[in-house]
Amino acid sequence: MFPSQQSLKKNFFIPSAGADAAAPSGAGLYARFAFAGAVCCAVTHGAMTPVDVVKTRIQLEPEVYNRGMIGGFRQVVAAEGAGALLTGFGPTAAGYFLQGAFKFGGYEFWKKTFIDAIGIDAARENRTAIYLGSSAIAEFFADVALCPLEATRIRLVSQPDFASGLGSGFARILKEEGVLKGFYSGFGPILFKQVPYTMAKFVVYEKAAESIYASLSTPKDQLTPSTVTSVNLGAGIIAGTAAAIISQPADTLLSKINKQKGAEGESVTSRLITMSKQLGVKGLFGGLVPRIVMVATLTAGQFAIYGDIKRVLGATGGVEISK
Repeated sequence: MFPSQQSLKKNFFIPSAGADAAAPSGAGLYARFAFAGAVCCAVTHGAMTPVDVVKTRIQLEPEVYNRGMIGGFRQVVAAEGAGALLTGFGPTAAGYFLQGAFKFGGYEFWKKTFIDAIGIDAARENRTAIYLGSSAIAEFFADVALCPLEATRIRLVSQPDFASGLGSGFARILKEEGVLKGFYSGFGPILFKQVPYTMAKFVVYEKAAESIYASLSTPKDQLTPSTVTSVNLGAGIIAGTAAAIISQPADTLLSKINKQKGAEGESVTSRLITMSKQLGVKGLFGGLVPRIVMVATLTAGQFAIYGDIKRVLGATGGVEISK
């Protein structure tokens, strides 16, 4: 599922050990961060499409899909065939390619900006606040790019006969509902879901990785690439689990609000309030188990792929502020 070291080395230029003078910086460095983030998010979210399909069905039709994750897979395959598990693959891969570029590239950019503003020593003492602030700002801009494609994905999953794929689904929503109502009616919920999710994801990952490296007898800069990848995977699993739990209620509301059009004149806020009351705490956390499986897996994969691609592209200029 993840690109191999051989594949990355074959397809991308690898700076030599003596090429420090040519190491990327400025826009070139952040373009590499953005590319690594785009690839890692597109690959992992695309690969988890079947789990996301089942999770979304559980959220939208809990009275039908009430047999857990494995049972949900069986129900979808029995009713619609195995191909239904890949519903929404196109908008998922495209949307998270864009989102990953803004999220990971933006996180590195804003982290460096904050560090430059207050100094490395102060940044190290306040690194949790920097992780939180950088990830929140980066995710806001990432969601602007993601929201139209996420709205299309959810419509395709919730209404299989709505359109044949990304292009036709996107065009139909644009034609029938317009940009704001069709693509951005879920912008509030997606922010409520993605911003806390990303803040938890990065800060827990940074803290978990810091603790793991501190427990090892070998200094980080002397570890083998495979060991670094293993650390990224382990810290990613921990971060993904925490992020999934924190963002689950908003994820449920996002699925609900994108399932169908709102009533004429009804505001997004009133729709969210009504849905929350109808669902209750239990309903808001529907589909949590499959989502933890999905998010923990893809988060681990993201940080592993992100780290490997950065290393292969020579994008090692990010500032470390862990102790």
